[in-house]
Amino acid sequence: MRRRHRYSGIAAAAAFLWLAGAGFAAAAPAGTEEAEVSAPQPAASASPNYGARKALFEETGTITGIRWHDLAAADQYERTINFVKKRSAGDGLVGIYFSPEDWTGLSNPDRGDTSPQGIAAFGGKGVDGDGDGQADRNSDLDRLAAYARQITRFGTDEENLRIGLWEYYQNNRAVERITQFSKIYAAFGTLDLFTHAFPLPLGADYSYRDTWGASRGWGGDRIHEGTDLFAHHGVPVRSTCYGIIEVMGWNPFGGWRVGIRDLNNVYHYYAHLSGFSKEVKTGDVVKPAQVIGWVGSSGYGKPGTSGKFPPHLHFGLYRDNGLTEWSFDPYPNLKKWEREERAAGRKK
Repeated sequence: MRRRHRYSGIAAAAAFLWLAGAGFAAAAPAGTEEAEVSAPQPAASASPNYGARKALFEETGTITGIRWHDLAAADQYERTINFVKKRSAGDGLVGIYFSPEDWTGLSNPDRGDTSPQGIAAFGGKGVDGDGDGQADRNSDLDRLAAYARQITRFGTDEENLRIGLWEYYQNNRAVERITQFSKIYAAFGTLDLFTHAFPLPLGADYSYRDTWGASRGWGGDRIHEGTDLFAHHGVPVRSTCYGIIEVMGWNPFGGWRVGIRDLNNVYHYYAHLSGFSKEVKTGDVVKPAQVIGWVGSSGYGKPGTSGKFPPHLHFGLYRDNGLTEWSFDPYPNLKKWEREERAAGRKK
């Protein structure tokens, strides 16, 4: 049985939300109570609702002028922050979160207020996005409408949208992440971008074990923030994810290194390379298994220093909470990606 999502007619509701959000007087579209939209079904391997979420962003984008991948990027950024802050935006299609105080207004005594007029009187952000007369914090369309209204106060073009995002988050990191995510979504045209690859070709001669947290001495006492994968000099190093190259260049500790940001707001760090692929540069979007460089032994000194240790790939993972980043053990993920890639290869 095909799953159907009842959204009171996405296009009609989106028109209502945009008119209302922009400050125009608008009546709820006639006949929206009974309209139904059939959600596109994602592939069997995709997480639930990728197709339905993309359809919602496209429909809303058509009315508001916001590109679908900008809406998708903002929604995905909110999901990553929800994860680290352990907060829930509900079980709907939209991951954008508003606190009860933000939604209803800080001085509003009724935290469950759904009256658009009452919320507006107290300076709340909540709006009626689906034309049902209620500003419901649990409604996908209401939350999407409220968010769109906040970030488009200066316009919907790329520059003004960045200004609107900064005004909303007051955080350069948030603006940068949403911009990066938007570029990734635009490049591939889908939301289903969460598969991974092992960082080395499975046919290569390599070995690794869990050394995250071990002591390191060069440059001062510190812990090892990654896993070392030992392999021959020149073995290809591959992107483990769909993402965007955030950093590429020299680091005194990591030598020639590449940093890739994925859509889960996780930074993938590849260090001690012997060189970079000429096919990629900072700001480029990459996909799993795409070659970004080669195993080497660079680092622990000024640019060009090499040979102070056996050739290997240092691979690290860092999670972003919107304000700072911290390292976490990549070994379980490496084992998982290696296992999944081997299983996929056997099925071919």
